[in-house]
Amino acid sequence: MPDEQMANSGGQPATPAGPPPTASAPPSPAARPLDTIDRSILRMLQTDGRASIRSVAERVHVSRANAYARINRLIDDGVIRGFSALIDQERAGQGASAYITLKIVQNSWRTVRKQLTTLPGATHIALVSGDFDVLLLVHTKDNRELRELVLTRIQSIPEVLSTRTLLVFEETDLGPEEE
Repeated sequence: MPDEQMANSGGQPATPAGPPPTASAPPSPAARPLDTIDRSILRMLQTDGRASIRSVAERVHVSRANAYARINRLIDDGVIRGFSALIDQERAGQGASAYITLKIVQNSWRTVRKQLTTLPGATHIALVSGDFDVLLLVHTKDNRELRELVLTRIQSIPEVLSTRTLLVFEETDLGPEEE
């Protein structure tokens, strides 16, 4: 592994986080406790996922071999689910963003989630408690495309009872707290 590249730590390709395990999946092993060095590594990688092993090691005051082993353990344990780029949606041609709340038929979460993951521009899906069941974040080219997505694609899912669209006027990504 080149010392300067984190995206393929341990020879594993970077992959986006997948859906949570289903009821038929075996239970996850108990999480190992993280120490202050592990937490420092995580904060550093959240800020810069392309940080080199050398810079991680120097910043947290461990050897490169120790930093490499810790990062691989965090990947193997599922703490680090993948590496990704933060995208400025507007500069990427996605000028309209919205949170869409959905009320769905009881016990249809897995079916609805599967259909929502195929939507163009969907970037975050969460099952939540409260006045609605699902919170969906989407980015589209413009409001016309957003309207089409909501009225044609989402509201045509049989298990979706109702939707509410909340337009995003401005976004700020929050990074990890500074040390």
